[in-house]
Amino acid sequence: MTKQEKPNHPSAISTAIRLKHKRKTEFAAHIDALESELLADIESFDLEAAELSARREQAASSRGGMNDAALVFPEIVPASPWHSASVEQEKVQAIQPERKLQRSSLLCELRQQAELRQRKLHAASTDRTLANESLDQALKHLFFFLHDFVQQLNILKPPIPRDFALLEQYAISQLSWREGFADYRTQSQSAGALVELVTFTCRLSGKGVPIIEKDGPAVEPFRRLLFDYGLPFNCKEFKNQRRYVERAEFEVRGEISVSARWRADFDQGRLILETRNLERLGSAVFSIHPECIDYPLLDDFGRLILGQANHFRELANRH
Repeated sequence: MTKQEKPNHPSAISTAIRLKHKRKTEFAAHIDALESELLADIESFDLEAAELSARREQAASSRGGMNDAALVFPEIVPASPWHSASVEQEKVQAIQPERKLQRSSLLCELRQQAELRQRKLHAASTDRTLANESLDQALKHLFFFLHDFVQQLNILKPPIPRDFALLEQYAISQLSWREGFADYRTQSQSAGALVELVTFTCRLSGKGVPIIEKDGPAVEPFRRLLFDYGLPFNCKEFKNQRRYVERAEFEVRGEISVSARWRADFDQGRLILETRNLERLGSAVFSIHPECIDYPLLDDFGRLILGQANHFRELANRH
């Protein structure tokens, strides 16, 4: 290669540097132009006009189907926390009805039926509340009477002129008051704390009956009968060589336990009186209206316990 054909390295390098600077200058100028145009667009942008246009497009696209303004259903899933009040307001404005629809006859009919049922339920609830309060007041009145009643009798210990027949040919007699007790029970606080039960018990003591003998098959039935009456007794069994009970002798003591449970039946609005050994040996049940619980009835209930003449059954069957 001749000297003239050798490349001029300094000249080539200088040319490359000039071209690079030129491209850089042109690129910077292009960037500056874009930046100027963007700033101009931002300054001339009308935000209110853009929002109005977006709302019109959204309203136009939401017509028909489940987005119809006449078919608006309540929100079931709570709104996301990032939804602002302005966004919710835009939603409401976007689905404003553009036409008025006639009312649904089916919905109107169902609404009337629902309102009628609500009124009936409210009336029934009010009546039940009044009935429950009446039962509560009657039982409170009853408890205060019985509490005072047993306190006086526990001091007086009067004779009880009544005989309690046992198997027709026997009777526990010559009875007198020994002791009595009255108590009550209320519902829980969550249920209303109403009085739901008043109990009365007393023990009478008197003359027992002679020894009663029973043969083998009749021993157990008679034993169960004494348990049912709540009578205290002693039993002496006589067994054969096979250890079977051939006969037994029962010694029944002269003690009678009398009980009366006044229970509120809130479903029926009645008082249920469950007694044992009140007039005679055995159990009895009365259903009494709470309005019947007055002093004439309570006085006759006391006379019934004391074995005196009374009209308790007639007064209890009123209403």
